[in-house]
Amino acid sequence: MRSKGRVLDPQGQFLQTWNKIFVISCLISVSVDSLFFYAPAIDGDDSCLYLDHKLEKIASILRSLTDIFYLLRIIFQFRTGFTASSSRVFGRGVLVEDTFEIAKRYLTTYFLIDFLAVLPFPQVFVLLVRPHLQGLKVMTEKNILMLIVICQYVPRLIRIIPLYIQITRSAGTVMDTAWPGAAFNLLVYILASHVIGALWYILAIQREETCWREACNGQDGCDRASLYCGSAVYGNNTFLQDACPTNGDADIDPIFGIYLPVLQNVSQSTGFFEKLFYCFWWGLQSLCSYGQNLKTSIYIWENLFAVFVSTSGLVLLALLIGNVQTYLQSASGHIEEMRLKRRDMQQWMAHRLLPEHIKERILRHDQYKWQETQGVDEEDLLTNLPKDLRRDVKRHLCLSLLMRVPMFEKMDDQLLDAMCDRLKPMLYTEGSCIIHEGGPVNEMFFIMRGTLESMTTDGGRMGFFNSNVLKGGDFCGEELLTWALDPTSGSNLPSSTRTVKTLSEVEGFSLRADHLRFVATQYRRLHSKQLRHTFRFYSQQWRTWAACFIQAAWHRYCRKKMEDSLYEKEMRFQAAIVSDGSTSRSLGAALYAAHFACNMVRVLRRSAARKARLLERVPSMLLLKPAEPNFFAEEE
Repeated sequence: MRSKGRVLDPQGQFLQTWNKIFVISCLISVSVDSLFFYAPAIDGDDSCLYLDHKLEKIASILRSLTDIFYLLRIIFQFRTGFTASSSRVFGRGVLVEDTFEIAKRYLTTYFLIDFLAVLPFPQVFVLLVRPHLQGLKVMTEKNILMLIVICQYVPRLIRIIPLYIQITRSAGTVMDTAWPGAAFNLLVYILASHVIGALWYILAIQREETCWREACNGQDGCDRASLYCGSAVYGNNTFLQDACPTNGDADIDPIFGIYLPVLQNVSQSTGFFEKLFYCFWWGLQSLCSYGQNLKTSIYIWENLFAVFVSTSGLVLLALLIGNVQTYLQSASGHIEEMRLKRRDMQQWMAHRLLPEHIKERILRHDQYKWQETQGVDEEDLLTNLPKDLRRDVKRHLCLSLLMRVPMFEKMDDQLLDAMCDRLKPMLYTEGSCIIHEGGPVNEMFFIMRGTLESMTTDGGRMGFFNSNVLKGGDFCGEELLTWALDPTSGSNLPSSTRTVKTLSEVEGFSLRADHLRFVATQYRRLHSKQLRHTFRFYSQQWRTWAACFIQAAWHRYCRKKMEDSLYEKEMRFQAAIVSDGSTSRSLGAALYAAHFACNMVRVLRRSAARKARLLERVPSMLLLKPAEPNFFAEEE
């Protein structure tokens, strides 16, 4: 039987991430291979060539580290399923999980390329073969090593291209965000400059070696083995400086052409980084200028290399500009869209001759909305998601904020999900009027951030005004909840008893009338007195009514207390009059005392009557008791 072991999904997150890592590792491995090109150098004193063995070993170790990613890639390919072409009629198709079919498909497609790319020929040649070579054979190693590295460039580059296409088809881009994507494309261009510079260096050494060989063949008594440092044959090679001069100042050198700068400056240098950065700068400059700065000789391979540099510069720079522009446009697309939208808005406002204060409010609201959402239409984005995923996203966005409203703290998860799914985020700038007193209430607004002012004149009653401040956790438009919970209410929306205006920028969620009526049917199943008390405590209608009720009760208490005080004083005066009559004082004194007492009682009663008339007005100022939502009504 064919086994069905653990198979990786090519569209899974693990392989998507791994493919991106592998693409970057491939680019780095190509740049590491170029380090082998810097191993040959020239001894200017003895006019001979030698190899930097330390650099070769370091490059071999780095090459071995990058080859680990290729080995992992081969292992993963034997465990990566594929979609059968016959099943792609609808959807993503059927994933083939048979390991035998997977191995068969891989062995007939990219296995040979991956195998050739991972073969450790440079490491084996440097670490095992190189120590046994002496004299002229060392330079033969140079040619073989250069040929191996260049030949392995082909499968390594070929493997990158289909992998890059696979990533862009499945994920859209290699990098998810704009700036890392632009940096990735710039990295490709920089690594290409490094490779071109390394090729320029090794070809320059090769060109000088060829010139030396030709000069040695025409010189009597010259042994070619003496051209290589460390050889047992010693010869006087001073004639090479005249036969192959590198100190020429001609505009176009007839012998070395474009290779002359590297032979004059860094070919005899023992510092690796000096050669690396000099050649890198030349490669970057040549690619950016499409090779226009190259002044070649008539040497055929030199001109072919110049054509290769020029063509590579044209293609790579076009790809760099195109990809970077795509990434940067995706980063600044919303900004450009915002700019165009604002321009159209200003033209429309000018065409309609809107007043300046309305223009300012419109621009301020648009700017505030941009700062909060960055130009993303959240409602449109959520509409295209599946229902369960949309519910989870809404719950993540709204639940923590919704729980800040005390009225919703004790509700069950089912009701909270229904609320979150129907809540709509709203933004208001300073000075906006959310609800007008006397106007229809078409939504209930739950405040998350900001401050609002809620005021009422009780329908425009003379001398009546009530105002308070709403903050995060409060709500307004509670008349709509009473309307929604009333089974007998019709389609006419209730009228607002308050005017609500923003004192600062306000964020919150609104629940429209039809959505609230649907959610309100869930309230009738909540037989909880705590919910009723919470609604009364945080409702502005109930707060205002309670304040007026307490104020009226206080005035009634003060009036009763004043009446009791007046009655007590009147009784004391009457007792004083009776006491004066019983003491047999003179009749004149008694009459004077009685007259004085009557005047005092008349003054006190007149003052009490005036205060009583003021106090009698208090009950008329008392608001009508608000209608209470029917939390306990059963569904019909």
